[in-house]
Amino acid sequence: MAKPRIVFFGYSEVGYECLSLLFERGDNVVALFTHEDNPHEKIWFKTPAVAARERGIEIFTPASVNSPEWIERIRALQPELILSVYYRNMISSKILELPRLGAFNMHGSLLPKYRGRAPINWAVLHGETRIGMTLHRMVKSADAGAVVDQQGVDLGPRDTAEQAFRKVLPCAREVLARQIDALLAGTARETPQDDAAATYFGGRKPEDGRIDWTKSSRDIFNLIRAVTDPYPGAFCDVGPARLMVWWGEPDSPAVRGLRGKPGTVVSTMPLIVATGDGALELTKTEWRNGPAPQLHVGMPLA
Repeated sequence: MAKPRIVFFGYSEVGYECLSLLFERGDNVVALFTHEDNPHEKIWFKTPAVAARERGIEIFTPASVNSPEWIERIRALQPELILSVYYRNMISSKILELPRLGAFNMHGSLLPKYRGRAPINWAVLHGETRIGMTLHRMVKSADAGAVVDQQGVDLGPRDTAEQAFRKVLPCAREVLARQIDALLAGTARETPQDDAAATYFGGRKPEDGRIDWTKSSRDIFNLIRAVTDPYPGAFCDVGPARLMVWWGEPDSPAVRGLRGKPGTVVSTMPLIVATGDGALELTKTEWRNGPAPQLHVGMPLA
């Protein structure tokens, strides 16, 4: 008997790992819908297109899968199961209704917390101590469908978003490995989410890395580690120049007892800036948009 036809929507290394699992199992993946790599984005991860090309699977990169033309093309693929893994666009209900076995998504949080975009970055920014991957049924509302399975990992207080991503990445493959047979048989157990406990966050832009020095040292440190390389980074402006802050230390001996107006320089060697509750040592920085200005104690950083 022919194996059920799977149409896979995905991107990122999570998509690569999950699609590779299906190929290793010999599942019947008939097409990949993914995204063209953004030339303005640092591509530091494997993508599912790499795995699909190795297997000769058709790859599609439409700007929107929800146009009438693409809905009909997906219908013609006769999907029996749809899997979405880090696909960046919403998929319409007309597509989700096509497969007889349903449509399921792998989301990078322990739902119902952190529905929406960039969940790992948001979790690090908020100082979460645990994150995970959740496999859930896809419904009209983003990340709101019933949960099939989830798995979490602990985060350390100094983990960057990339380190958090690397920690949680294996969870996606392990969850899918546990549940794929049940999904293909139509027997997966589902548990409705508690909407009252849900949180939702939107996508992040480079401008969201601007530092608000009135916040606590710990909050600013969490922002830095949430957006440091390979992400666009935290920053502040000094006239036309931009100071990129790639790392800082909220608890270093050098900052103890130091206070000042938030955003002002309280030391230049090492570079320490006053925050809403103390001070933060900036240990890895980069100047952009011109030469570095001459910093002095009491100088404000916007």
